[in-house]
Amino acid sequence: MKLSLVVPCYNEAENVLPFQQAVISAFSDCGYDYEIIFVNDGSKDATLHNLKKLFRAQDCPVKVVSLSRNFGKESAIYAGLEQCDGEYISLIDADLQQRPEIVRDMVQILEENTDCDVVAAYQDRRGEGKILSFFKKSFYSIINKLSKVTLQPDASDFRTFRRSVRDSILDMGEYHRFSKGIFAWVGYETRFIPYTACPRNAGTTKWNFKKLFNYAIDGIIGFSTAPLRFSTYVGAVSAVAAVVYLIVVILQKLISGIDVPGYATIIVLILFFGSMQLFGIGIIGEYVGRTFEQSKDRPIYIAKEILTYLDQK
Repeated sequence: MKLSLVVPCYNEAENVLPFQQAVISAFSDCGYDYEIIFVNDGSKDATLHNLKKLFRAQDCPVKVVSLSRNFGKESAIYAGLEQCDGEYISLIDADLQQRPEIVRDMVQILEENTDCDVVAAYQDRRGEGKILSFFKKSFYSIINKLSKVTLQPDASDFRTFRRSVRDSILDMGEYHRFSKGIFAWVGYETRFIPYTACPRNAGTTKWNFKKLFNYAIDGIIGFSTAPLRFSTYVGAVSAVAAVVYLIVVILQKLISGIDVPGYATIIVLILFFGSMQLFGIGIIGEYVGRTFEQSKDRPIYIAKEILTYLDQK
């Protein structure tokens, strides 16, 4: 098998059939074999029903992995990677914002450049608002300063890579997954190419500001210990400031006879240092919580059903 397309699906009932048709059209004269691995990530609509239709028809080789509940896109990607047989693997969404024709170009780049291991796409033009764009730019700026790995701004999970890269990613069995950081961490020679996202074929995006914010936190916590050091620095600076302020108050009392500041100052200081302590405890709690969940050694996903065309032969 030359190419495996891994397609995470969550409530994509109206998109899976047009997506398969677009893949068949894009690869009709490619000259090599390919497969589509749909991962149903606990969809609530008719996604699984439609995927089973595609599986029974087998207009092209189709596998279906149905998870027992919604584990999230990162887990769905991991499930798809475990089931693929291709020499090259491509991660692509089912909504047709990412076109299969670009995957074919990615494969060609890998074929012509043996020293290149990953071809990743980034959006050259984004249609999002200025506020969301500002926060995304700020996130990449922050994580690239805090982390030991460098993330390409605007690069998505839309990429094609060799099987050796896939094996390295599967070796990283961490429960809280952040694919952009994982791809950067495993290394390998990566080429970034621009693409323009097309309008969604149907449905609405599953991402909102809250989910993107939580995803950003997962990325920072997962690939940097800088927030822990930040708490240490804040504590050290606060301690020094407290000692300096104590000396100033004593000198004012002994030299100038000024009364020690009273109620208002005490309340402000208590609130300030109390809030900083809670902030620091919260940061530590994020790391401890992830360590606790990882220590349980729970599976990254649970597959309720796996349909493979190999079983039909």
